[in-house]
Amino acid sequence: SEKEKPQQGKLIGVGKGKVEKDGKVTPLDGKEGDTVLFGKYSGQEIKLDGEGYLIMREEEILGVITK
Repeated sequence: SEKEKPQQGKLIGVGKGKVEKDGKVTPLDGKEGDTVLFGKYSGQEIKLDGEGYLIMREEEILGVITK
């Protein structure tokens, strides 16, 4: 059977990064405006003011598309 193709979307917001056990913050690789690839079942879908959004962890992002 054929593997599922990744989905793509644009980052409209990102957090400050991941807080490690020692309290240090590891910054995120992605930034607002980046186009990213992610798996079909990644993240959590929400609706806000009639718009659909997908909230996901950085680990769920497969890659950033650069032009």
